[in-house]
Amino acid sequence: MRLGILIATLLVSAVLVTAEPVTAAPHASHVAADDRPAVIGKRVIGHSVQGRPIVAWHLGEPGTTKVLLVATMHGDEPRPRLILQSLRDGRPIHGIDLWVLPTYNPDGLAHHTRKNARGVDLNRNFPYHWADLDGSYESGPHARSEPETRAMIRFLRSIRPHRIISFHQPLNGVDTLTKSRRFSRQVARALRLPRTSLSCGGVCHGTMTSWFNHHFAGAALTAEYGAHPSRHRMVVSAPRQVLSIWGATRHR
Repeated sequence: MRLGILIATLLVSAVLVTAEPVTAAPHASHVAADDRPAVIGKRVIGHSVQGRPIVAWHLGEPGTTKVLLVATMHGDEPRPRLILQSLRDGRPIHGIDLWVLPTYNPDGLAHHTRKNARGVDLNRNFPYHWADLDGSYESGPHARSEPETRAMIRFLRSIRPHRIISFHQPLNGVDTLTKSRRFSRQVARALRLPRTSLSCGGVCHGTMTSWFNHHFAGAALTAEYGAHPSRHRMVVSAPRQVLSIWGATRHR
């Protein structure tokens, strides 16, 4: 009787082990693609001061021109993120290797503030021409002090895009003070925005685009919409215009 019970126990254990195979845990910064047809992958690049995930979505065709689009670096500039969400949530994209990061400053967006949860302007915190100009720590106590900044630096070093557009509001123009004047002209023409010098009244200290332009072969620039662009422009017109910069298209 005892032998029979022992054999039955061993058989049940074997079934349970077989039914529950061990799988490797995914890397913390990588998340599998979801059911959005345009998405081929996504990555949690880091977390905000208050622990909110910062998510980049991978679209398009790897092996083509690699582009990164970033929005909501300032939490009180929420409208352009609709462009990136529309690209993410729409039809599959051809002709470009595209990453979109709709909400770079999730704490600022949640609190309707320009800065992050520690009162730091993320677009003044990058380690290129960083400066604390007025003693208010708007730029942070030092360059790279913020987790959002460090997450972006790691991400850019990882994917090394050929082109970056950082979307903002409300100055209504495409920056001419960039590494590639041709790129500036292409973006302004496609988005139907004027070209303008976004000089911050002098030198733009500690910006993401200037840091990237200094350290990488690719080119990054800032594109600013007005204070109140229409939802139709952000969701319908602008996504198509952005893709046209590189001759990319969506599935019909």
